[in-house]
Amino acid sequence: MANRHGDFIWYELLTSDADAAAAFYSDVFGWKVRDSGQPDMDYRLLAAHDADVGGLMQINDEMKAGGASPIWLGYIAVDDVDRSVESITKAGGQLQMPAMDIPHVGRLAMVTDPQGVPFYVMRGLSDEESRAFAYEAPRLGHCAWNELATSDRAAAMTFYTQQFGWLKDSEMDMGPMGKYELLRRAEGPGLFAGVMTQPQEMPVSLWTHYFRVADVDKAARRATAGGGQIAHGPIEIPGGEFAVNAIDPQGAMFAFIGPRE
Repeated sequence: MANRHGDFIWYELLTSDADAAAAFYSDVFGWKVRDSGQPDMDYRLLAAHDADVGGLMQINDEMKAGGASPIWLGYIAVDDVDRSVESITKAGGQLQMPAMDIPHVGRLAMVTDPQGVPFYVMRGLSDEESRAFAYEAPRLGHCAWNELATSDRAAAMTFYTQQFGWLKDSEMDMGPMGKYELLRRAEGPGLFAGVMTQPQEMPVSLWTHYFRVADVDKAARRATAGGGQIAHGPIEIPGGEFAVNAIDPQGAMFAFIGPRE
C-alpha cells in the first residue's frame, strides 16, 4: 500500500438504482463506468480521464433492511484495519460492517465516528498510490476536497486527529456558523479537508466529498437536467473557485468544485 495511514484513497456511492446513478454521474462528471469484475457482486468502477476515482454499488435487500440509504462514503487508508477498528470503537465510534478481505483489493471495514458519521477504513493490497483524491495537483473528475459537517466539531477534531494523525492547519471564521477548521496531513503536500458545525438545515452529520469539474454552472445544469437538485451554490470559496452542493436523483448528497466560465 503506497498511501500513508490517514489518506483518503477511495470514494463509493451506495445507491438504490445503479444503472440510473451510473448514467447520471457519467453525464455530470464525465466519468466512465465499468464492471469491477468482482464475482457475485455488481460493483462498478468510476474512472476520470486518467484514473479510477471511486465505485458504485446497488443497495441490496439486506443492506436496506439494515437501514442503508443512498450515500457517498469515503475510504481512509490505515496501516492495520483490525487495530484501527479496535481503536475507533474504543474512542466512541461504532462498527457498521466487520472487517473483511476483498480478493486482489485489500481488507476493509465500515465504521462511524462518535457522532455517527460513516466511513470505511482500508488496507489496500496494491503498491500503487491511489489517485482518487488529488493531493498533488487539481485533476478533473477527482475528489478535490473532503468536508465534515458534525454535531460536535471539537470532539470530531479530537477523534480524527488522534485516529489518523491529521493536523489542524488553520481555521476560518464563518460568523454565526462558527469556525471552519482546515486539516492537512502530517507528511506530504496540501490541505485536504475541512470540519464545520452541522448546519441546522442538514438532517444528519456527514462527510461530503467534492469532485472537480471544468465549469460548475455547466455541471449544475447537467445535474438538474438529469433529475438532480441543487441544494446550495454556486458559492465562491477561498482561491476564487466555486462550490455546489447537490442531491442526485436517488437522494444521495454530493458536491463539486471548479471555476465559472
